Amino acid sequence: MGDLISIIVPVYNVENFIEETMDSVLAQTYADWELLLVEDCSNDNTVTLIRQYMERTGDSRIRLLRQPANMGAARARNRGLREAEGRYVSYLDADDLWVPQKLERELAFMKEKDAAFAFTGYEFADERGRGTGKVVHVPEMLTYKQALSNTTIFTTTVMFDTKKIPKEQLEMPVMKSEDTALWFKVLRSGIVAYGLDENLVKYRRAGRTLSSNKLEAIRRIWNLYRRAEGMNVISSAGHFCFWALRAVKRRI
Repeated sequence: MGDLISIIVPVYNVENFIEETMDSVLAQTYADWELLLVEDCSNDNTVTLIRQYMERTGDSRIRLLRQPANMGAARARNRGLREAEGRYVSYLDADDLWVPQKLERELAFMKEKDAAFAFTGYEFADERGRGTGKVVHVPEMLTYKQALSNTTIFTTTVMFDTKKIPKEQLEMPVMKSEDTALWFKVLRSGIVAYGLDENLVKYRRAGRTLSSNKLEAIRRIWNLYRRAEGMNVISSAGHFCFWALRAVKRRI
């Protein structure tokens, strides 16, 4: 067995996707993982499907954690982080998919770079999880200053080494764009994020009303610069322009 990787998945009303997402974890070529499904009080058939899947597969690496109330993705991920037993932590959204080599390739990359924080390339996918051919390439590395205007780090591609970054530092802020706020927080401490420019993830965009709402996305990123990073209006506007250009480029 190798180094244990804890995979943290916030789960809320994803009955149409969760089984396929779990399938993509079980298909991994790297087998030393635990899957922490943090269920955030879904009101559809999600919990029943997860329990049936666990019974059907009999895979003891899958753990279902129930939140006492609907508390949002940031708190769900933080709950998973607290209960994670692995040295390495990966995030996976409940409607996204990994290619079978994702964990194996990213872990090897982290060891090669002696990295504390890594992320990979990814491909946009339709509602059925089929790749659209639009692949997002990532830079070799990102510092805090670079990341402020280049938010290409996508949650489902990330891996952390908790021997290099204390778990307390990996707690997600409870705010909108909590994932990007976490990347900024970690990078601000002087850590560098290393990018593995391989397409190892399928990002299913269909049905993501928050992400697809352009005005809401603009508000979230602007507030991130102003509130979380404490930038003045001029600095925020400069970084925002670079963010907007790159965001458009990723989608065309």
